[in-house]
Amino acid sequence: MKILISNDDGIDSYGIIALARELKKYGEVFIVAPIFEQSAAGQSITMKRPLKIVEHFIDGKFFGYAVNGTPADCVKIGITTILNFVPDIVVSGINHGSNTATNIIYSGTVSAAREACMMDIPGIAFSINGRTSENIDWAAHAAANITVKALSHGFEKGKLLNVNFPNLKKDEIKGTMITKQGTSKFADTYDTVHDVIGRAYHQLKGDFVNLDDNNELIDQVAIENGYISITPIKLDSTDHEEFEKIRNWNFAEVTP
Repeated sequence: MKILISNDDGIDSYGIIALARELKKYGEVFIVAPIFEQSAAGQSITMKRPLKIVEHFIDGKFFGYAVNGTPADCVKIGITTILNFVPDIVVSGINHGSNTATNIIYSGTVSAAREACMMDIPGIAFSINGRTSENIDWAAHAAANITVKALSHGFEKGKLLNVNFPNLKKDEIKGTMITKQGTSKFADTYDTVHDVIGRAYHQLKGDFVNLDDNNELIDQVAIENGYISITPIKLDSTDHEEFEKIRNWNFAEVTP
């Protein structure tokens, strides 16, 4: 099994180090990740400047390739330029911080896995609901098991799973739940600060707003209740119910 790993926290993040360590038990691992943190980069790719690829070493040992681009850049250039083969799967993470509900739209972690799907390769994104590394090790072990199990069940090219772990100790986890993407979001505001000569700058902040009524089958609710959340998502963003409705709106009349 050949596995390409990327992330959005950057190539030195403990999440990707732990994930690579566990996945190496099951196959060949190749790492292509951003040089710097790319949180909330979404599906963006670099078009106006060339990308630089550098070999990256940790404790004097070759670890992978660092790219001065986004997570989607890393997957795209990793498959088309760095590797001389198509990997069996692309795995992204482990992200420090959950990627649930509407946050997956912004997530560089999810976007790396989604980029694989756009290239007809299965992808899995892994995130943990915390900013520290204290529970990363067991999450990485579980992530490797999820990856192997998905492939053993014929996880198809172009398919995508979004996995989120609660930030709990291993013995506090209640189990695994197959979930749906929620609709919760952040109520965003900006703090205004001024530099020494009075110029204003605006820093994004926000409070999480739960809009899912504690439905246990929703991703964010599941991890808050102590379950590992596994959500199948797809590239097709069509609202199929609305599609049927607006077919009757007679848009033909808008043409001159």
